[in-house]
Amino acid sequence: MRFTPHNIKNQEFNKAVRGFDKDEVQAFLEAVSDDFEKLVKDNEELLNQVAEYKQDIKEYKNLEKSLQNTLVAAQVSSSKSLESAKRQNALIIKEAEVKAAQIVEKANKESERITNSVIELREERKLLLAKLKSFVETQVKVLDRSLNVIESKRVEIKDESKEDESMKDDQSLDVDDIVEKLL
Repeated sequence: MRFTPHNIKNQEFNKAVRGFDKDEVQAFLEAVSDDFEKLVKDNEELLNQVAEYKQDIKEYKNLEKSLQNTLVAAQVSSSKSLESAKRQNALIIKEAEVKAAQIVEKANKESERITNSVIELREERKLLLAKLKSFVETQVKVLDRSLNVIESKRVEIKDESKEDESMKDDQSLDVDDIVEKLL
């Protein structure tokens, strides 16, 4: 039989000839019933608290698990971000190195082109100077022939002839001097 405060209060005993004082037994049963009722209530409260605590523990464990999962996810995300940043940094450096190499190569080609142009211009200058010198020499020869023709046609006086010779000496031209003056 299960004891409840109600069962204890309402318990009846058989009557015997020499039994206990009925009022005293009844008072004792009342006191036991009240204490038992209090214990049952306390027990129910404690069981309710235990249930609440179990629920709280369950929630805390779920929260802890969620926090651990979040922490792991954050660590994974952080490491992925770090790796991504490292790869991106390496890629940027590689691109910069390639661009720098292209710029240097382009500058070298441009320098080579300019050097070749300067060499070609010097060759053209030499060629032009040679042509100009040849042209001046040809003109000097033509002038010399013209002077010789003029001199042979003149049969004038010796004085005049001497004058012509001095003119001829004055008119003999230095080709190098003329080329220098033209430049």
